[in-house]
Amino acid sequence: MRSYSSNEVDLSRVFDVVVLGGGNAGLCAAMTAREEGAQVLMLESSPPEFRGGNSRHTRNLRYLHEAGNDHLTGAYLEDEFWEDLLRVTGGRTNEQLARLTIRQSGDLGSWMVRHGAHFQTAMRGTLHLSRTNAFFLGGGKALINAYYATAKDEGVEILYNAEVQDVGFEENELVSVIIGKDDPKRVRCKSLVAAAGGFQADLEWHKQYWGEATDNFIVRGTPYDTGKVLKALLEKGAKPVGDPRQCHAVAIDARAPKYDGGIVTRLDCVSFGIAVNRNAERFYDEGEDFWPKRYAIWGRIVAGQPDQIAYSLIDSKSIDLFMPSVFPPVTANSIREMAVKLGLDPTALERTVNEFNRAVRPGNFDPNALDDCRTEGLELVKSHWARPLDTPPFYGYPLRPGITFTYLGLTVNERAQVIMNDDQPKPNIFAAGEIMSGNILGQGYLAGFGMTIGSVFGRIAGKEAARHAIH
Repeated sequence: MRSYSSNEVDLSRVFDVVVLGGGNAGLCAAMTAREEGAQVLMLESSPPEFRGGNSRHTRNLRYLHEAGNDHLTGAYLEDEFWEDLLRVTGGRTNEQLARLTIRQSGDLGSWMVRHGAHFQTAMRGTLHLSRTNAFFLGGGKALINAYYATAKDEGVEILYNAEVQDVGFEENELVSVIIGKDDPKRVRCKSLVAAAGGFQADLEWHKQYWGEATDNFIVRGTPYDTGKVLKALLEKGAKPVGDPRQCHAVAIDARAPKYDGGIVTRLDCVSFGIAVNRNAERFYDEGEDFWPKRYAIWGRIVAGQPDQIAYSLIDSKSIDLFMPSVFPPVTANSIREMAVKLGLDPTALERTVNEFNRAVRPGNFDPNALDDCRTEGLELVKSHWARPLDTPPFYGYPLRPGITFTYLGLTVNERAQVIMNDDQPKPNIFAAGEIMSGNILGQGYLAGFGMTIGSVFGRIAGKEAARHAIH
């Protein structure tokens, strides 16, 4: 696909709609606004080869459906969807916006296909998602490429390397966006859609809330989500929402690169063994719930451990039960040998494993159900999938907090309008995706739900922005 330069896009024009961010939410907004008849410019801060934000690292999307099809094995209705969300957020969600998201996700499958998406047949295995989540054929990058091709065909103009520096107001109305650091340019618009993600890649911003622990964080998503759009709008009086310490943070392989490692660095083995910190002590219930409902809390859990490091240990009974990391596990023939290889106290790790093994109560192990394999007598229980670590070789993975996106964002209403500090909506500023997900995700996460929020609110924002600009 051809990439525009600033010389090829006529920036002297006043665009109907300018979309900030070229990930899933931004693309959904841009395509929808264009289909409503608006002249649309999408500003993507990355170069073309890194376009798509975190969406290019995704695999699936969760959406409401009344029956199974070729890529979903059964129905997933509103009440169950809502209960799943309520469980992971602990009630920290705006019910009106959450239910709106759920209800308006019902036609996403067909809408996505019309815009170039392809789904693969329903998956089998240990992800427990074949009924609730549709997986993209070729993953998130294939989906993003398809959307870009559709956006181009529809007439959306796209400018890469367009890093937003500020937004401009006149008489209390947003009228422009400033892009470019060395050679700044003003882009004028009638409506704005902010879909530029959170501040996960700005580690100095994280230090305001996490202190020096931030030095041990890994940003598993795009390095281009620095939060500049979020900061600019907050400074102009947008009302914040969400806890800045809450985020989609996964326990990932500690050997991952500092930025942009993506989904292949995630570790899904935690449920099937034990997790210990640098003191060789367990610190959380590894079998609390199915991994797709709990995996996004483990980054914050590891962040709370000494030096923000932990280790997942399994034995040979479990090595084939999960999708492996891109990095090979540390292998040992004894727990003591494993401790030495991981840099842990051998006596302490042997004690932890022996105490755990003695506490395991026999049950019917079932990786596809909340089984009855649990521990008794430990101060820290393992609720499900508890089996002794007694079958060498043993396998170990080092864990670090891997931040995907942050939950501090912009308050919005059901029309995706950004709410200002006076609790009034700004008529021509809209938001979609990670930058407003804190309205719905106060804590916790459901696998595939970030794409749901981005898709639903992207379409709402695009439609409302176009209507404001044209009418």
